[in-house]
Amino acid sequence: MAKHKVHYEFPMHCLSEILYEYLATAEGLSEWFADEVTEKGDDFFFSWGGSAAEKATLIRYKPEGFVRFRWEEDEGTKNFFEMTIVIDDITEDLALNITDFCEEGDENENAMYWENLIENLKIKLGAA
Repeated sequence: MAKHKVHYEFPMHCLSEILYEYLATAEGLSEWFADEVTEKGDDFFFSWGGSAAEKATLIRYKPEGFVRFRWEEDEGTKNFFEMTIVIDDITEDLALNITDFCEEGDENENAMYWENLIENLKIKLGAA
């Protein structure tokens, strides 16, 4: 079954430079995204609760702008997950936009998953 694209936006209260470090480095991602993250070149290995590591490849990025990963299981598809830092031109408010892909009918579960992750990130940033 084909996955479809979903988008989420989360207001953030921190500096974009600090936020980017939490999105683009193994050390930062292991603080909120997974229990353990290791990095080998463009390949990131994520593990939760002692489970076998899942591989995602960093396929695009812009320093202090965004990171886009593709899970190994999604190789050969257009599926990815992307975390983009957006700063409003007028108010200078910062938001973290998430683009992900999920199965039809899993939208609520996927949204709750990201909401929980971003709450963890905000706590680590002291922005909760």
